[in-house]
Amino acid sequence: MNWYPWLNQPYRQIIGQHQTGRGHHALLLHALPGMGEASLAWGISRWLMCQRRDGLKSCGTCHACQLMQAHTHPDWYCLQAEKSTIGVDAIREVTEKLYHHAQQGGAKIVWIPDAATLTEAAANALLKTLEEPPKNTWFMLGSQQPAQLLATLRSRCLSVHLAPPDEGQSLKWLLKQVPVPEPDAITALRLSGGAPAAAEELLEEKNWSARQTLCQALPKALRQDMLSLLPALNHDNAVQRTGWLCALLVDALKWQQGGGQFITNVDQQALIAEMAQQLPGSALDESVRQWMICRDRLLKVVAVNRELLLIDRLLGWEKMLHSASSIQAE
Repeated sequence: MNWYPWLNQPYRQIIGQHQTGRGHHALLLHALPGMGEASLAWGISRWLMCQRRDGLKSCGTCHACQLMQAHTHPDWYCLQAEKSTIGVDAIREVTEKLYHHAQQGGAKIVWIPDAATLTEAAANALLKTLEEPPKNTWFMLGSQQPAQLLATLRSRCLSVHLAPPDEGQSLKWLLKQVPVPEPDAITALRLSGGAPAAAEELLEEKNWSARQTLCQALPKALRQDMLSLLPALNHDNAVQRTGWLCALLVDALKWQQGGGQFITNVDQQALIAEMAQQLPGSALDESVRQWMICRDRLLKVVAVNRELLLIDRLLGWEKMLHSASSIQAE
């Protein structure tokens, strides 16, 4: 599992708390995708499991370390969603194991990468265990939006926020990983909320090519046929692609207001300037709002017909922009 330099500080802090006997039995790791919270949880787990710790490091040679390295340690549990949720039966099963002696005589650890996938019944069952945890048992929960979790569950955990590093630091790291022009790297970072590993993934050829295709298709769509944009949007990652579109529209608004230095898509300044000149500010603002609603529906509506939703939004967008242009012409 990859280790990232921005994890060093929170790792030292958490391990330091354990070394002084102040380690919390339940951590809630709050992070954007691409911040490496799974790597942090794994590093902490290895230290807790290690039988011959060397300061902040696990020894790497004891039996527990060997089991962890092989991903076969019987006292390390990872609970992930089956289909879309983690049910109460999964929590009860692991809880039953926790209340027995550790098979290796050491720590017992439960890692839940996405705590938001816990059903309400599962969250309540976990809450009971967190209130009275078995001896030498540690829990780590990952969450992008802790506010979505039960307040009582959050209150039993120590929240650890993995904030994105400074953009300069992230950019330096990213350019070492991916040989791309600096404007592309900056854009990828900003589109990823500053999370370096997510930016690295975005810069992979298939992902970056999809974004470039959208950027190239946009001018023609705005001038002629809006439905020509459908192939660039209608994919499994349509949520991400509509997010790219929203970012371009917001950048055009910034450009109109003289905020060009604050844009996200620094590699697409010509396109943004063209959009800012072509579309009225009110139309850009309404476009952003409507596309954000569309993106939210793609995220939350169960079994949504993605293609029909996108077609409806594109036709509605075309009609709205045509009306705005007619009013401006008068």
